[in-house]
Amino acid sequence: MHSSPAAAATEHAAPLVVALASRALFDFEAENQVFEAGDDHAYMQLQLERLETPAQPGVAFGLARKLLAFNAGAAAGAPPRVEVVILSRNDPASGLRVFRSCKHYGLAVERGVFTRGAPPWRYLPALGAQLFLSANETDVRAALAAGVPAARVVPQPPLAEQGHPQELRIAFDGDAVLFSDEAEQVYQRDGLAAFQRHEQAQAGTPLGAGPFKPLLSALQQLHRAGGASGMRVRTALVTARSAPAHERAIRTLIDWEIEVDEAMFLGGLPKGGFLRAFQPDFFFDDHPRHVAGAAGHAPAGHVPHGVNNR
Repeated sequence: MHSSPAAAATEHAAPLVVALASRALFDFEAENQVFEAGDDHAYMQLQLERLETPAQPGVAFGLARKLLAFNAGAAAGAPPRVEVVILSRNDPASGLRVFRSCKHYGLAVERGVFTRGAPPWRYLPALGAQLFLSANETDVRAALAAGVPAARVVPQPPLAEQGHPQELRIAFDGDAVLFSDEAEQVYQRDGLAAFQRHEQAQAGTPLGAGPFKPLLSALQQLHRAGGASGMRVRTALVTARSAPAHERAIRTLIDWEIEVDEAMFLGGLPKGGFLRAFQPDFFFDDHPRHVAGAAGHAPAGHVPHGVNNR
């Protein structure tokens, strides 16, 4: 029996590649204090002493576990649909503990790059990464400048398990994240009323792409490809926009032929309660205040892009 062209395309589609710094995946905050003190030999020795002690899960641990669950049930020898790779400023010896901890938790992580303090972001294109999460803002900004969706995480223990084990749930802010910051510049310069007038007048003109448009597109492809794992993808737009500025956002997604499952136009309401109800595995926002407000309700990453971060 021959595979259909669609099935063959699915079988050979490039995987979604997510690169995580070790402090995003695991709680290495105690060890990092030694590293930040500038004694990398003491840090290396500490990690080796703790080699048999699995690191505690970090803020992106749940995200990694759900991503890798998309590979379950695949035929023997089939390429993975998702790859999680480690991209870390750790030294290679300390990387032993990272891989050992992944094995302890059953995370099928096979690739890792360890740079001993040197900027690791330059390896993102070679890895084919479509998302990079790190606690280092310099690396995150460099990744964004290189065209890779990236966010700075605040290292913290993961929140309690969510109620959707078969769904990968990702929430995005709009302006400066999914969309360019062109409308946000109008708001910052001229105020809310001018922003609303501008967006109403431009309702039929698609917004430019923001840094996370490629990730949303990749997630849509992952969802449409299906698979034996039974895992699904559910996405949400969570934005401070409100009517009439909502229309341009929706029309832009339609023009891109990209769908989101839920859209929340909050008109300035705090996002935390809505995120608590949606229960995302990760939320991305460009505004540090919104990320701080969300962090108690959902794993969150700051996207240092656009006018709010200049």
